Amino acid sequence: MSLAAYCMICCRRMATSSPSLKSSKYWREIRNIIKFTGSLILGGSLFFTYEVLALKKSLTLDTQVVEKEKMKSYVYVNTVSLDNRENHGIIYQARKELHKIVRKLLATSAKILRNPFADTFSTVDVEDHECTVWLLLRKSMSADKAARLQAVQEMSQAHHWQDYQYRIIAQACDLRTLIGLARSKESDLRFFLPPPPLPSLKEDSSVEEELRHLLASLPQTEVDECIQYFTSLALSESSQSLAAQKGGLWCFGGNGLPYAESFGKVPSATVEMFCLEAIVKHSEIPTHCDKIEANGGLQLLQRLYQLYKDCPKVQRNIMRVIGNMALNEHLHPAIVHSGWVSLMAEAMKSQQIMEASHAARTLANLDRETVQEKYQDGVYVLHPQCRTSQPIKADVLFIHGLMGAAFRTWRQQDLDEVLMEKASEDEDRYTTCWPKTWLARDCPALRIISVEYDTSLSDWRARCPMERKSIAFRSSELLRKLRAAGVGDRPMIWVSHSMGGLLVKKMLVEASKKPEMSTLINNTRGMIFYSVPHHGSHLAEYSVNYRYLLFPSLEVKELSKDSPALKALQNDFLEFAKDKNFQVLNFVETLPTCIGSMIKLHVVPVESADLGIGELIPVDVNHLNICKPKTKDAFLYQRTLQFIHETLAKDLEN
Repeated sequence: MSLAAYCMICCRRMATSSPSLKSSKYWREIRNIIKFTGSLILGGSLFFTYEVLALKKSLTLDTQVVEKEKMKSYVYVNTVSLDNRENHGIIYQARKELHKIVRKLLATSAKILRNPFADTFSTVDVEDHECTVWLLLRKSMSADKAARLQAVQEMSQAHHWQDYQYRIIAQACDLRTLIGLARSKESDLRFFLPPPPLPSLKEDSSVEEELRHLLASLPQTEVDECIQYFTSLALSESSQSLAAQKGGLWCFGGNGLPYAESFGKVPSATVEMFCLEAIVKHSEIPTHCDKIEANGGLQLLQRLYQLYKDCPKVQRNIMRVIGNMALNEHLHPAIVHSGWVSLMAEAMKSQQIMEASHAARTLANLDRETVQEKYQDGVYVLHPQCRTSQPIKADVLFIHGLMGAAFRTWRQQDLDEVLMEKASEDEDRYTTCWPKTWLARDCPALRIISVEYDTSLSDWRARCPMERKSIAFRSSELLRKLRAAGVGDRPMIWVSHSMGGLLVKKMLVEASKKPEMSTLINNTRGMIFYSVPHHGSHLAEYSVNYRYLLFPSLEVKELSKDSPALKALQNDFLEFAKDKNFQVLNFVETLPTCIGSMIKLHVVPVESADLGIGELIPVDVNHLNICKPKTKDAFLYQRTLQFIHETLAKDLEN
């Protein structure tokens, strides 16, 4: 406007001037107008260009920066200058208002043309292919549980994203989403950030010494005798080890001698194993879990886990501790933030059944979104170990026998084995676990659980000398753990081998006396017994006859034919079962089993395996292989599968 007014004044002057002066004044005024106008146009152009470039820089990212961001694992945030001088003045206010207007225009045009976001994401400037990532992130934090589960499932099925897109999810998702991704079968491991850096060890300290300090910091009062035994043994052995490392002498005497022999494969891990055994026992007590976390146990155990990657026993005991700690929901944030979910997600994909099952137990205890049950130490889900859309309609429980294990007992038949405790340490002989591989594929609507508990043939080799557990004690302990895992809420079948069948009978008899256990009794549809000594075992008679040499354990003594506890259990079970409508299938061995290198023994004869209820089928195998089919087409497996299908037919159809 000022320019136009100035031009009008100049024109009027030119019009009223005399003719002689008109020409010279005319050109003089023209030059003045050109000078003033040119300066104004040039200055305005420079200012406008500067503002456009500044606005462009604030609204867009340089392509090199974007490429660098894709290659890194960082979240970039906008920063604000700390210089207050930049936040004042007319130019600053003008730029601020201009930026607001342009942003509103861009946001409005984005909504009209694409409308990809809503609420807090309505002004996010992203490419079309990135919209899905942010939408899924927002959906995973929805108040609607179904929407959250759907978002996690869609994330786990994404296999075409760029690396930086997985990292965006890894850094921006919440704890529920991270745990859900870890329990999803198809999840990419790029969803999980590496664990945070571990704190440095104290000066002149070692992992072994730190582990000893952690164990010593745990309460020693109000714990049972076995926890006290394991703790004192671990502290004693670690003291000897530290003395040897510092120039002292290692004393191989005392209680540690048999353990040192049994851990001969990895001598360097022996002392750590002592400490871990004790910490596993302590982690079964909730208040002790709080102490472990408060004293840096999560980080120390992670350091040990990474240090002994080639020692599966150490890693399994560490996962047992983490799984026990995960039973306490208030510790979940600490477990997740310490990086254990990333390690468990990797272990879940392991080909080693035991490693994957331990990780599955830990993640199931962390997953309060889709899992209501809690899996205590020794209770392992073989199927489904991941989140699944398949509805679970029934349970099948596997209970091993004397000297058995949750995974090893149910493997495929392999070479002839010796009934010795050393066989339990031979991990190279582990093969496929047929309930997890075959049965899970043939019956996907089943939840398959395997239980583990400690047993011993002789008190010479008992893990805890003070631990003399009877069948009644063990059955009560297992029943409590199984109820915590939701066993009894669905139709179920019990599958047991050897002494495990006696535990099943005792659990059912005891549950029938408790009104709160009525659902477990009502939902029991059937039982499969593999060479269960209902009337006693020759192994017990052999051990008792040589009791001054073998010192048979309490479990073995209870298996003898003249055992009052065994006779009472058989009578109580028959009385309990007479008015129940469940099916029973009995298998029995016909071949002797090698006991040591010189003795062959028919562990459970045909007459002892006859429960008096259900079908009894003799099979030409020994006691160890009666529950180990050679192949999927073998009679043992096919008859077992047929029994499960027939017994649960109505429940699986509903």
